[in-house]
Amino acid sequence: MNTLAPPEGIVGGCQCGAVRYAADMTPKRVHYCHCRMCQRAVGNVVATLVPVRKDRLRWEGEPSFFQSSSLAKRGFCNHCGTPLSFAYDKSEWICVTLGSLDDPAAVVPEIHYGIEGQVPWLHIADDLPREATDESELADMINHQAPPP
Repeated sequence: MNTLAPPEGIVGGCQCGAVRYAADMTPKRVHYCHCRMCQRAVGNVVATLVPVRKDRLRWEGEPSFFQSSSLAKRGFCNHCGTPLSFAYDKSEWICVTLGSLDDPAAVVPEIHYGIEGQVPWLHIADDLPREATDESELADMINHQAPPP
């Protein structure tokens, strides 16, 4: 995987090694997302996401993508299922999952988003800003995740 390692930036991949990625830039606005869609996508109560420009991210191996809504896709490994990315279709940015980084301690979250979905028993002791989802931006979104039974 050294062929992907940038002199600065991030490197990561899935748990089985079939999909790897690297971005040759310092991530901006690393964040926690507590929204229900992210919770379902990563199978946890919070997603931690690392934004980089799409044109600076290189893949080795092919991730699979799920169009989780009419606005965004989520990348994952088709072999082992590791959640790898989230990106709005019309954005120049893509977020990789912090847990898929080779060195997750190398980046530090700066903000919490989607706090309306934060589970009440989770207490992250930090002084980071917290923002609710702007529902007006999602007014026309169609959610493609399966509804609860």
